[in-house]
Amino acid sequence: MLSLKYKKIENGIKTQIICAFLATFAKNFNKKHILKTFEELGVSAEIRKAIEELGYEHPMPVQEEVIPYLLGVNNDVVALAQTGTGKTAAYGLPVLQKIDPSRTDTQAVILSPTRELCLQIADDLEAYSKYLPSVRVLPVYGGTNIESQIRTLKKGVQVIVATPGRLIDLMERGAASLGQVENVVLDEADEMLSMGFSESIDTILAGIPENHNTLLFSATMSKEIERISKKYLRHAQEIVVGSRNEGAETVNHVYYMVHARDKYLALKRVVDYYPKIYAIIFCRTRMETQEIADKLIQDGYNAEALHGELSQQQRDLTMQKFRQHRVQFLVATDVAARGLDVEDLTHVINYGMPDDTESYTHRSGRTGRAGKKGTSICIINTRERAKVREVEKIIGKSFVKEELPSGKDICAKQLYKVIDDIERVEVDEEEIEQFLPEVYRKLEWLDKEELIKRVVSREFGRFLQYYANAPEIEEPVEKAKGEKGKGKRGRNAEEGFTRLFLNLGKLDGFYAKEIMKLVNDHVKGKVEVGRIDLMKSFSFFEVAEEEAERVISGLSKVQVKGRKVVVEVASTDEGSEDSSKRKKKRKDDNRDKDSRRGEKKSRNDRKEEPKAKERKKDKKEKPSREERGYTAPRGKKYSKDDWKQFFSGENTSGELVGEEPDFSEEGWARRYPKKK
Repeated sequence: MLSLKYKKIENGIKTQIICAFLATFAKNFNKKHILKTFEELGVSAEIRKAIEELGYEHPMPVQEEVIPYLLGVNNDVVALAQTGTGKTAAYGLPVLQKIDPSRTDTQAVILSPTRELCLQIADDLEAYSKYLPSVRVLPVYGGTNIESQIRTLKKGVQVIVATPGRLIDLMERGAASLGQVENVVLDEADEMLSMGFSESIDTILAGIPENHNTLLFSATMSKEIERISKKYLRHAQEIVVGSRNEGAETVNHVYYMVHARDKYLALKRVVDYYPKIYAIIFCRTRMETQEIADKLIQDGYNAEALHGELSQQQRDLTMQKFRQHRVQFLVATDVAARGLDVEDLTHVINYGMPDDTESYTHRSGRTGRAGKKGTSICIINTRERAKVREVEKIIGKSFVKEELPSGKDICAKQLYKVIDDIERVEVDEEEIEQFLPEVYRKLEWLDKEELIKRVVSREFGRFLQYYANAPEIEEPVEKAKGEKGKGKRGRNAEEGFTRLFLNLGKLDGFYAKEIMKLVNDHVKGKVEVGRIDLMKSFSFFEVAEEEAERVISGLSKVQVKGRKVVVEVASTDEGSEDSSKRKKKRKDDNRDKDSRRGEKKSRNDRKEEPKAKERKKDKKEKPSREERGYTAPRGKKYSKDDWKQFFSGENTSGELVGEEPDFSEEGWARRYPKKK
């Protein structure tokens, strides 16, 4: 009985401890997660009214951290937060609130790397300052008439949003006066550095008072960002929302593994599998961007290209159509799409992995913005798998490997979309009423089932026609770790490619760029070049199988620095152990040939020796000078006492004073080189 009593007391104490713990946890949790308001952050009533009309209800995490600090403390700030988390409002609201509307001089400068981002920031700031009528915001960027920008600046602008190049141009013309600037914002600072704007930033900051505040905003903390913060910022406060270089929580990361030759076909399957997709497709180069966009348009997709070779008017028109959902796919380069804020973007598609993790972070950050879900899809080949692993480690997110959808799966998805669209059609009976009798009369011979079949076939026919006989895309087999050939460089070409040998290497100054230029300059038409392996005195590069003969033929008569270029199909085990044995055997064979040639030469020399002696005997010896009739010696001969004649004459006694010099002494008349 006593033990039972103690057991009940023990259970009661445990219950009390658990309840107390849960109560404390709930209290702390509520304190930490109570949603703040913009009023609590110190945002003015005029700005609050404007952002409430834009749909802002509660500040996002980066805004909760940054806004109070910028409004309360005049220190420099480095803010790291993922794209799409509200960074523009985080610095835009405090900057606008600190503007003195009674002054017309420039009080804030916001720098952005691209024209599109510049316009986007300016539009946001103008919306935030709707009820601040005396505050004027002006975007200045290249590609447009500078005279109109100068005229506006002369009227007085408190906030300038600019690209570095155009702002420097305006400063040199005396149109932009930055002597009263109090706040400088570097938005997408890492991209500005990667685009080579470091010197431009130096020039701009040199024209701004030293006591200004610098606000640096970025999605990633690279070494370049750390360097620029140390260079330009003083006692900067680092505000990190989430973790450094962390990927956005709202973005799922998926990759499809295909052969390089199947990338475009895989892209079509991915976009067909998601009927309601609204996406940016990122490519590495301008040429690839335009090529993919042209292919998609040719195949019936609603796509546009966005890259640096387009004029500003073309880029503005393309972005306008994309934002208005009149374009479904925007095919873009990293630079052109940097900082774009497009609502409801469902997917980001990487047509190959970028060179660095920062670029991937910015790419994937275009989707999953403002708390919405998004998907980042990578279409890669086996060579890019290592880049995926590297990105996984840095952003702390796992990539899900998925199989490409089959033609049957795609057709099923598209069919359901057609049915859903038909179900959701809003019928305006008043508009079509007058046409219905004729329609009924024309279709009265069709029953319900037949009519449905015809409607679906008409809307769905393109996919049925394409995928009816479309071959399945084979997935390449990834080699397990440690699964390598015995030779260090043994390698087979990727399926669909041919591996070629080139007799030029690093010692000849030949790297990947030079090999690409050699092919482009001397081979007609476009050539798809795959993997390139560089050695000291030779190289290997892969081209599509059907283009191999054309490449070999095109380079057959080419010379580089007087040296004939040799291109031939490499053996499949080139560089392997067997290949090394064959090379050694060829060297031994060449050595044997040289030895045989040496023996033959030696025998020939022995045969020619008697003949040479006979010719030497037959040759007459050269006669002496006496035999040739010369009796007097050649030239005048001097004796060792002839020097004395220079000391005899009318003004001399004829007798020499002192000891007679010994001209045989070493170094008596040594000549020394003249001083230069």
